[in-house]
Amino acid sequence: MSRILLIEDEDRIARFLQLELEHEGYEVQIRGDGRTGLEAALSEPECDLILLDVMLPELNGLEVLRRIRQVSPVLPVILLTARDAIPDRVSGLDLGANDYVTKPFATVELLARIRSLLRQKSLQEQPPDQDHLLKIDELSMDLKSRAVSRGGTAIELTPTEFDLLRFLIQHQNEVMSREQIITEVWGYDFIGDTNVVDVYIRYLRQKVDKPFPTKLIHTIRGIGYVIRTDSLDGGNETEADEQEPV
Repeated sequence: MSRILLIEDEDRIARFLQLELEHEGYEVQIRGDGRTGLEAALSEPECDLILLDVMLPELNGLEVLRRIRQVSPVLPVILLTARDAIPDRVSGLDLGANDYVTKPFATVELLARIRSLLRQKSLQEQPPDQDHLLKIDELSMDLKSRAVSRGGTAIELTPTEFDLLRFLIQHQNEVMSREQIITEVWGYDFIGDTNVVDVYIRYLRQKVDKPFPTKLIHTIRGIGYVIRTDSLDGGNETEADEQEPV
């Protein structure tokens, strides 16, 4: 349940809005002047949105907004203004109001604006989608941009090298046979020698491992390859693996 703080000195409007908002499922707090409204806004961190009248006793709405923004720069605030108060609307937007409605206003429009701002707030609070990022040690891959880097150094890979590295990282610490790699990287219908895997592993090592102190791609003799940060295989790369690519 989203919580709305309504700062409005006209009892009739405040009561009407409270009923409408509660009917829509919101929890509503009401303050009738700018000073108590500001205190509520600053002392109630769980508030999700503020409806703020501009013409308030004790402390006008624009000053309330200015002080709120000093503490909470992203809390959604909708100003309630008089129809002819263009300077107030402009000043309010300059001070950081997210939106405004003019009195008299249509309730359905106000509710739509509230829903829109709360949706934006919810999206901003969601953790960023990291599903497109793969990482092991200081090596990272962005599956969307196809950018690869290690320790801040960009690495240029061919499409096949990229797909091979992606497959290994997605199965890091798992030993993958040449046949598994062929199937997943080259496809089920690949016709050719599995030695192509060894060739591309060498290409990949030249770019991903050779310039860096920690080796990530390891050979498991008689089985295949694994990408991991440790070297428990005891340096079991074969001579063929250590050759320069041709």
